Amino acid sequence: MLNDRLAELEREYDAVVAELEDPSTGADPRRLRDLSRRHHELEQVVLAWRGLQEARDDLDAAREMLADASGAERELARSEVAQAQADVDRLEEELRVRLLPRDPNDGRNVIMEIRGAEGGEEANLFAKDLFEMYQRYAAQRGWKTEVLASSPSERDGLNEVTFVVKGPDAWQRLEHEGGPHRVQRVPVTESQGRIHTSSAAVTVLPEAEEVDVSIDPSDLKIDVYRSTGPGGQSVNTTDSAVRITHLPTGIVVAMQDEKSQIQNRAKAMVVLRSRLLKAEQDAQAADLSVRRRSQVGGGGRSEKIRTYNFKENRVTDHRIKLTVHKLDRILLGDLDELVDALVADKRARQLEEG
Repeated sequence: MLNDRLAELEREYDAVVAELEDPSTGADPRRLRDLSRRHHELEQVVLAWRGLQEARDDLDAAREMLADASGAERELARSEVAQAQADVDRLEEELRVRLLPRDPNDGRNVIMEIRGAEGGEEANLFAKDLFEMYQRYAAQRGWKTEVLASSPSERDGLNEVTFVVKGPDAWQRLEHEGGPHRVQRVPVTESQGRIHTSSAAVTVLPEAEEVDVSIDPSDLKIDVYRSTGPGGQSVNTTDSAVRITHLPTGIVVAMQDEKSQIQNRAKAMVVLRSRLLKAEQDAQAADLSVRRRSQVGGGGRSEKIRTYNFKENRVTDHRIKLTVHKLDRILLGDLDELVDALVADKRARQLEEG
């Protein structure tokens, strides 16, 4: 039965390739995008399937050789059988993983939002630390980042920041970063040297394209106002800041970083589309409230996915019970050990669920 399904996927792959080669496909951007994504999804499965078929043929041939071999040749034939069997086992496991249901957001860019939560100005300083950590990680992975909006705090922290991470595997490696992050350290605002616990909230959204979400202009309420900086002082003499309210859902997005109202509006629409896409995906999965609470919660110190303890140079991810004593390296962007473990945990749970 599995072989039948794989053969069916191979036929679909060949059909997708043929359609991509059809010049008329380029006239339909949405169709071209969907076909390209499907081609990427199917290609690795089909290559592994074809490789498995070859490995099985090699195993059969090696077994025939072993049956006919004698003397010193028999030991060589046994080695050939063992190697062929290992190749078959490896490719069968690879196919099991590749046949897992694909996340619909794989291949998308990521929009991340970070805001200081509990802990006053120390939370805002930690929000900035997280932002810089993700920027460094993106640079190490060869991804690009673009700040959409930022709100500096009084002491050089960040009240909140919204930015895009652009990379083919950005979603796969960053989707698990959403949630409350807790920090335990002596703040620069602490005169007695006492350790404080604060938190910052991180939200991770798949970037939506215009064709992904249909927005009726009549559903939008758009307000313009003057940009403001820390303390409320005006930083712009024109009404360039934009606030967009999506009336059916109540989602509000505000942008003020650009001097142009048109640019702020365009950035606000990028974030609005992504929030609407995520809300739609959550609704389809019938767990909108659960996911929202699991990712952001109230941003409280007790609701945490990860703890950063400066005194012990320790980072603990509470979801997978992983602790590493290299906080200094992680803040410099060396996140792969944590990310790899989270990706592996997701894969293991998917395999367990069948």
